[in-house]
Amino acid sequence: MVRFWIEELKIRNSRIGSRLNSTVPDWNRSGPYTNILSSLQGIQSRSSKITQNQVVFISVVLLVALFAFQRYGTSKVGFIFSPIMLMWFVSNALIGAEAMFADLGHFNKRAIQLAFSVFVYPALVLTYAGEAAYLVKNPDQIGTAYYSSIPNQVYWPMFVISTLSAVVSSQSMISASFSIVKQSMTLGCFPRVNMIHTSSEHEGQVYSPEINYILMFLCVGLVIGFKGGVALSNAYGVVVIWVMIITTFLTTLVMLVIWDTNFLLICAFFLPCVLIEAIFMTSLLNKIPQGGWVPFVISVFFLVVMLSWTYGRSKKSMYEAEKKMSLVELNQMMSRGDVYRPLGLCFFCTDLVNGIPPIIRHYIQHTNSVHEIMVIITMRTLPIKTVLPEERLVVGKLGLGVYRCLVQFGYKDSPSMNGDDFVASVVGRLRELAETAGEKQELESAAEKGAVFVIGRTILKSNKDNSWFSRFIIDHLYRFLQKNSRAAISTLQVVPPENTLQIGMLYEI
Repeated sequence: MVRFWIEELKIRNSRIGSRLNSTVPDWNRSGPYTNILSSLQGIQSRSSKITQNQVVFISVVLLVALFAFQRYGTSKVGFIFSPIMLMWFVSNALIGAEAMFADLGHFNKRAIQLAFSVFVYPALVLTYAGEAAYLVKNPDQIGTAYYSSIPNQVYWPMFVISTLSAVVSSQSMISASFSIVKQSMTLGCFPRVNMIHTSSEHEGQVYSPEINYILMFLCVGLVIGFKGGVALSNAYGVVVIWVMIITTFLTTLVMLVIWDTNFLLICAFFLPCVLIEAIFMTSLLNKIPQGGWVPFVISVFFLVVMLSWTYGRSKKSMYEAEKKMSLVELNQMMSRGDVYRPLGLCFFCTDLVNGIPPIIRHYIQHTNSVHEIMVIITMRTLPIKTVLPEERLVVGKLGLGVYRCLVQFGYKDSPSMNGDDFVASVVGRLRELAETAGEKQELESAAEKGAVFVIGRTILKSNKDNSWFSRFIIDHLYRFLQKNSRAAISTLQVVPPENTLQIGMLYEI
């Protein structure tokens, strides 16, 4: 019964999971500054002349350098950082275990298993055992156990390696932020941002300049604002425990809905985990006024963005499904005697894969014209490295002089609709659909006259029947996000600007 109810709510589509995971980008933001600050603060245990402001300044410099490196991609950054991590573990130094579990989109499963078994686990065991032995004799130094246990002769080399490894350990969290945003965009739960694939071999290795700089400014702002005080540790602790709780709930949903696990086994997993995590959570409640409120504020911000975007897109999809043109209506409009048919090709770019978008009706009604040949074109990026040229174009005929074309690219292809080659390739595929010699001649003559690209842009407006809350989301939040997000065509930067016409349409929801 419970499983049926969850399936009815369509949890399988992962939208609820994406909304719950609005705390995860906040966790990934918390990790870099916490790791770097913790490693740098160890220097104060050996020199009282070093002030907290100096530690904060060095932390900011390292954070900016770390985020500046992201543009080179996970593979190149990982190649540079690998020797540092090797030195770190060989030296049996301590690093947070959670930083070792980079998402599988950036590193393959075997690499993580070998690294953890051969280097990470032995180093952690030896490190913790050494610290425990030191604390047995020096229980009063529990606050600085790691740095105090290092012999004076190797303190400074270890401090340098510790600081560098703290920078490296933040990399997995930053990379995971890019992956989470990309997955949320795929689900339609996050506004479009620029996503750059940095690897020819792994589809999951991505980099987003916008997300990178947002994370950088957040980390630097928090370091400067809190100056590395205990409030930062409180914020990080609250984030970690809430991510653990959310992960437990999401894993339980996967076991229930997808894996179809026995209900008793689900209870055996869920109840102990939730009980332990609830104890941790209640122990951290008193930390919320002391800096623990920060992750909640940022999580609420991400949640509002994701919910507003999802709600607006769902309303837009419903409107287009109700108002989209039928083939009969399209053919009737195209065959009207008062519709002017200028010579040439018109590529009408749209995100709608199935059906004819209502903005085409809007265009024909208000211009009272349509080109001799109109191609409704949609671009799609597939989760493969490259698409073969013969599989790039999928075409179909809709009516008199109207065709449908799906243009497919791989994540490492360079999408382009610019130039005569693209027009010639589309016309060549359309000629294969021509039933008569006259149709082939029309296509060739239209191509000779040139092509124009029309991009449709829609704006949502709520009607008076909606509640004030829905009007606020549609007219203000979603419209702001839509205006400032990247459109699918502009993101690809594939349309020749000198032959481009943009038209708008108001959707009254």
